[in-house]
Amino acid sequence: MSLPHSAFYISNSVSKKNLIQKIKDGAVFKHIEEKQIEVFSEVTLNQFIAEEKRHGDFVVKKDALKQSLLKYSEGERKKTLLEFLLAKEPDVLILDNPYDNLDASSQLILKDRFETISNRIILIQIAHRKNEILDFIDAVYCLNNENWELLDTIESLNVDEPFVESIPKPYETMNIANEVLVDMRNVNVSFNGVAVLENISLQIKKHEFWQITGKNGAGKSTLLSLITGDSVKGYGQDITLFGIKKGSGESVWEHKRKIGYFSSDMKMGFARKTSLENMILSGFYDSIGLYDKPTKIQIEIMVQWLKLLGFYEMRKKNFIFLTAAEQRLVLIARAMIKHPPLLILDEPTAGLDDKSVHLLVSLINKIHNETKAAILYVSHKKEVGLHPLKNFNL
Repeated sequence: MSLPHSAFYISNSVSKKNLIQKIKDGAVFKHIEEKQIEVFSEVTLNQFIAEEKRHGDFVVKKDALKQSLLKYSEGERKKTLLEFLLAKEPDVLILDNPYDNLDASSQLILKDRFETISNRIILIQIAHRKNEILDFIDAVYCLNNENWELLDTIESLNVDEPFVESIPKPYETMNIANEVLVDMRNVNVSFNGVAVLENISLQIKKHEFWQITGKNGAGKSTLLSLITGDSVKGYGQDITLFGIKKGSGESVWEHKRKIGYFSSDMKMGFARKTSLENMILSGFYDSIGLYDKPTKIQIEIMVQWLKLLGFYEMRKKNFIFLTAAEQRLVLIARAMIKHPPLLILDEPTAGLDDKSVHLLVSLINKIHNETKAAILYVSHKKEVGLHPLKNFNL
């Protein structure tokens, strides 16, 4: 007899913490009351990492090795956590967006493992993305008017084009003489004798749209740090950025001025009380917070960005109170307000639901179509509707 497996297809507005607690309390499914329940999630993983930092207690480890989870790739961390939880022989395993931040091969490994254990453990999946719901799931639930309703089918996303206003014009034009913005030739980077990048050659020209892909631990973050100038490993390498040879006495801040940068982790640096309008304005100065008095024209451009995003009416709202999707739209606007020659987007859709991803994809396409910026998009996923012209796989 097959076990009853379920999934909850949720938006980012649904509290996963509350949902998981209700499931564990037996308030959602009566048939799992008094059963042993474990939770496979990023939160669980981070709790063990926090214990490691505080007490040096390596509870979750691979092959009996006493090694910090922080030294594993994202895929290895999740595989190690899964086996640790399975060793407890749970009756029920809650899978909280299990594929977040994983490359395709790591996702496939987990998917096969879930299918293997599905004949002896009840699996309850929480998913933001409909295409990530496991094939053997028997019932999918969706929240409707505060009630969980069983879905017969998951309808395809049907959303109108969300951004009708044009991208605001630049405050000033950054003239780059060279057609090639990034030129790397046979670049090699290693840490403690371990090669991270080997013989990497990459050339990004004006207005090109690239996607960088690769397995967890393949060196995507290292590659980005070479381009942004944050890594000392770039010195002594054959790297030319915006026409200037690396190590020839270039100003780091002048270099960064030519780059608009977004990462899904950036919101951690903006914990202070900053309004939406000040957040976007700070992009002119590449500062965390607004410390300079903007000009009248800069304020007008900021207002245009807010109207483009549909956020003008909540311009005074504290940034930290926005939804995850709203925060990312604002941070991308912040990165683009100065119209940099190069826009770097590092995992912009990670952890977002389908509707939120549609919003980000629409904005990124609009930026590519209406500005001169070259875009470097870094993600494990190939999003529907997003069409980079070139792909570089590490």
